[in-house]
Amino acid sequence: MNDFARQTQEFFTAAKDARIPEQVQAIAEDSVTKARETYDKFSTVAKDNVKVLEEVTVAAFAGAKSISDKVLKNTEVNTEAAFEAAQALARAKTFPELIRLQSGFVQQQLATAGAQSKELFELSTKVAQQTLESLNSAATKTFEQIKKAG
Repeated sequence: MNDFARQTQEFFTAAKDARIPEQVQAIAEDSVTKARETYDKFSTVAKDNVKVLEEVTVAAFAGAKSISDKVLKNTEVNTEAAFEAAQALARAKTFPELIRLQSGFVQQQLATAGAQSKELFELSTKVAQQTLESLNSAATKTFEQIKKAG
């Protein structure tokens, strides 16, 4: 038997009867317990943050949908107005009547476009503000949870 094999054999023979001191066992058990507690705290924080992120995402999507719905509604209103104007223009009997109808349509559409732009801007601002408030609230909650867990 070579020297290394003999030393290994002696080590395992001696280790077979060796006892781990109670203090070392207590420290090891305490370390595992503390690691588990820390993991549980941060796992809870992570799960809560996923829920918050889902809520923020749903709110942002709802905001984007409301803007999209508004744009679609404006498009429908403007298209319907264009068809009505085209029909009125097609029925015009004289050139002055045609010019009057066309001018009226343009003026009406400019006023409508202004009002629609204002409404869309206000809605976009509201959605952006709500989304940023949700994100800020979520970030604040996350930092508070991390402080508590740490």
